[in-house]
Parts: sequence; structure tokens; C-alpha cells
Amino acid sequence: MIAFKEQQKFTQWWLWLLLIGVGIPPIVGLYQQLIQNKTYSDSSLSMTGLAIYTIVIVLLIALFLTLTLKTEINSQGIHMHYIPFVKKHTAWKDIENVEIINYGFVGGWGIRWGTDYGTVYNTKGNKGLAITLKTGKTFVIGSQKEDELIKVIEKVKSEGLI
Repeated sequence: MIAFKEQQKFTQWWLWLLLIGVGIPPIVGLYQQLIQNKTYSDSSLSMTGLAIYTIVIVLLIALFLTLTLKTEINSQGIHMHYIPFVKKHTAWKDIENVEIINYGFVGGWGIRWGTDYGTVYNTKGNKGLAITLKTGKTFVIGSQKEDELIKVIEKVKSEGLI
């Protein structure tokens, strides 16, 4: 039985510092205007504008809290779920080749379309599982468990699944 599981989230300290830094001012502004009945600033941002801005920032932070890249490899194939956006189940019979690659920095983390490797799904780092389908389509699933993944892929190939 082939088994590999990995769950990744955005854990970069600088990203969370940025998100919290952007999130604090509108929350303070709403608190001052709604609770303390003080004007937040001399700017022309209306109460409605401040509320909308705050909601957008809070939703953005909630999105980053939710974003999770889950990868599972088993005897049926490769299963990837990039919560809340993409869910892929790829059977071994549909796969031409898999290999561990260093995809470099592909313009950021998240979901990257149109790279040299097809679509890249990642949360950090630059290593991943490159999958080439029999149709010629390619995609990469980022991984922080390169050594474990190498062993699993060697086992998949030795068992003749691809």
C-alpha cells in the first residue's frame, strides 16, 4: 500500500504580519466610530466605505486562514485539494510521468497558471511533484516533504503503476 499525506498552510511570519498590519487600522477605525463615537480620521472615507474596507480585509484574512493544500498519494492515484478552490483526483492510469522538481519561484505562492510546468499549486518553497498526464497536460503540487515524496514515487514506479 502506497501512502503519502501532506497538509500545508500559509505559515510565513511576514505574510501574517502584513495581513494583521493591514487589518488593524480599519478595525480600530470602526471601533472608534461605532463604539466611541469619534471620527477615525480627517479623510473623506465615509462610515460605509470604512465598513466595506474592513469587511474586505477581514474576508481576506479569513481566506488565508482557510487556504490549505492537502496532498494524498495512494494505490488509486494522486489526490490534491487546495481548499477552498480546487479538488483533483488523478488516477495512475491517466498519468504518463511523475517526478520531484525544483520549480523555482513562479511569481508567488498560491495557484499559478501558465508556468513552464503548467499550473503550480503551492503554499511556500520551490519543490514539488510534477505530474504529466497522458493527454500532455502538466501540473505541479508543491511539497515540504521532498525526501518522503521521493521514496513514495520510487515505490510507485517500482510497482509499475506508471
